[in-house]
Amino acid sequence: MDASFLAPAAVAAAHARIAPHIRRTPVLEADGADFGLPGVRLVLKLEFLQHAGSFKTRGAFNNLLTRALPPVGVVAASGGNHGAAVAYCAMRREVPATIFVPSVASPAKMDQIRGYGARLEIAGERYDDALKASERWLAESGAAAIHAYDQWETLQGQATVGLELEQQAPRLDALLVAVGGGGLIGGIASWYAGRIPVIGVEPEAAPTLARALAAGEPVDAPAGGVAADSLAPRRVGSLMFPIAQRHVAESVLVTDDAIRESQRALWKTLRIVAEPGGAAAMAALLSGRWKARPGQTIGVLICGANTTAVSFN
Repeated sequence: MDASFLAPAAVAAAHARIAPHIRRTPVLEADGADFGLPGVRLVLKLEFLQHAGSFKTRGAFNNLLTRALPPVGVVAASGGNHGAAVAYCAMRREVPATIFVPSVASPAKMDQIRGYGARLEIAGERYDDALKASERWLAESGAAAIHAYDQWETLQGQATVGLELEQQAPRLDALLVAVGGGGLIGGIASWYAGRIPVIGVEPEAAPTLARALAAGEPVDAPAGGVAADSLAPRRVGSLMFPIAQRHVAESVLVTDDAIRESQRALWKTLRIVAEPGGAAAMAALLSGRWKARPGQTIGVLICGANTTAVSFN
């Protein structure tokens, strides 16, 4: 398996394969003036409306539909969203699933995983701890591992977001995408392949891609902040990193306060409830960390909404 998984024809085939099982999530056009960005047209890809509440369901289904699975089923480590997606897909395919999450995972995501019938194991404080625990279980059980981001089938599934968005909004001037382990931006950036600037957005408290680009290779980074349950692995994936070097225009860092303000703005203006990781891409625009020019059409991926009910007032 190699980067041919991300060739346009292979991604199109993956989209056709998973299409009966996922939602073709809509786009919403918004006037940037409503967000203090006069003259800017926003196109929001509402991937938080995907089954299980995030884009992760695409990669999970692509794994389950292309790989031979043992009777013991599948295992995954997750900050929460990937685990919920794998649990949902396993439930729909009637496959056993064991999901390892860190204690930082939100109660909402843990409840989702249990609700889909998966076995939930809490291991350590951060994603890296859960990953190590899942690898031990993998060795003991013989289950099939579904990696959250560093696996070709996963990257290929996430690339279908780019395919869909280009069909829905073919004339974007740039696209902002939140970054955790890099599966989403790696898939999307490989699809666009430089045709538009794809901008990575990360929390200052978890600058995995920024650190990797500066070092020239994936390196350990801090793993904290308000979006730690979705955007804070220890380092970006080795498979996506060469893609990022070629096709991600830049990595922008945003503060936790900017992410919270983005959540509030999305709710106040559009009645969108996004989790912190889901609101991170928008935070780059609203905080001025990445500036759009009047006359531009900017795509923003709202990638997840697995959060407990909160007040954004």
